Amino acid sequence: MAFLLRHIVRFAAQKIASDPVVREKATQAARVVVSEAKQIAREEDRAEAAGRAARRLFDKLQGDNR
Repeated sequence: MAFLLRHIVRFAAQKIASDPVVREKATQAARVVVSEAKQIAREEDRAEAAGRAARRLFDKLQGDNR
């Protein structure tokens, strides 16, 4: 299983490195992750803040189609 995951990650990294458009999207995604991590770190109840961040991410991936 780890072997398969390693190949998937390697393939994704090669795609990101070779395509400037994908590289820009990956940069933006990394910035969002960092800002979410900073927000979670500032909260007193980090578990609840992490749950809220996960819910926001899930809602974005679902397209808010509830």
